[in-house]
Amino acid sequence: MPASETMVIVIGESLVDIISDPHRPEEIQAHPGGSPLNVAVGAARLDLQTTLVTHYAEDRYGLMIDQHLRSNNVRVINGGTSATSTALAALGTDGGAHYTFSIDWDINGASLPALAAVEGSTHVHTGSIATMLGPGDKATLALVMAARKHATVSYDPNCRPAISPDVAEARNRAELFVTASDIVKASDEDLSWLYPDRTPEQTMAAWLELGPAIVALTRGASGPVVLARQGRVEMAAESIAVADTVGAGDSFMAGLISGLSQLDALGASGRHRLQNLTPDEMNALAAYANRAAAITCSRQGANPPRSAELGPMPVPSPAQQA
Repeated sequence: MPASETMVIVIGESLVDIISDPHRPEEIQAHPGGSPLNVAVGAARLDLQTTLVTHYAEDRYGLMIDQHLRSNNVRVINGGTSATSTALAALGTDGGAHYTFSIDWDINGASLPALAAVEGSTHVHTGSIATMLGPGDKATLALVMAARKHATVSYDPNCRPAISPDVAEARNRAELFVTASDIVKASDEDLSWLYPDRTPEQTMAAWLELGPAIVALTRGASGPVVLARQGRVEMAAESIAVADTVGAGDSFMAGLISGLSQLDALGASGRHRLQNLTPDEMNALAAYANRAAAITCSRQGANPPRSAELGPMPVPSPAQQA
């Protein structure tokens, strides 16, 4: 499906990351962030028509988010009035980020335009705080369920124990969204926290039985694993100089969505295609998303690649797959 015809709706939080870097303690940087916002920007930069259903206020940080989204051609449906959320991100010596949040999540102020958007979409993505924090989590799930007749759905739990410390409740909420999704992506840290008594790959297999066509696992420097009923793909992470890992998983998710669009595997009409990808197509898809994440890791902050940097996904021809 041409990118220009793929209507992607992302539902989830927008916030400002306030980043403290131990290598430059004199510098405190503020950047628009939040996993769903990053996925929306990543998808738009890969030329997908993207709308973000979110919440931020008309305050200093909200204006920063608004300018960032609009400069990246992301349409906005803003459903909240509370102060714009923030996350204090302290970077470790390995480039990983640890977060402290001040956040609200409520999109009831945009319920009608949000419903109209998902009903007209090709694909809907959600995840992270938007699926765990009330009162907006219930509205998020309702929008996902309303979308399923018209669109494929993807989900990334992107767990934040500081926001949802009750792991049993978080696990239950995650499984609701997994069951409603066609594509699920999670990190090894997510799955180890949600299911400490089994391996991440055991959880991938269990989640696949709940209904998704694809479950993808990101493992940082160890690279991704993609699991479907017709096969499994594993590859190493690309060898790069890591600036930091902020937004890498979100770029991987945007890469998956873009790659599946190029395979005509999104939307209700693409669901059968999605469920029957060949091993070569799965490998190409994983490599494409892996490359998107690597580019993001090579530079500071959640700065996903544009289509000119990533290029089109190399899609195996039928002759190559024979």
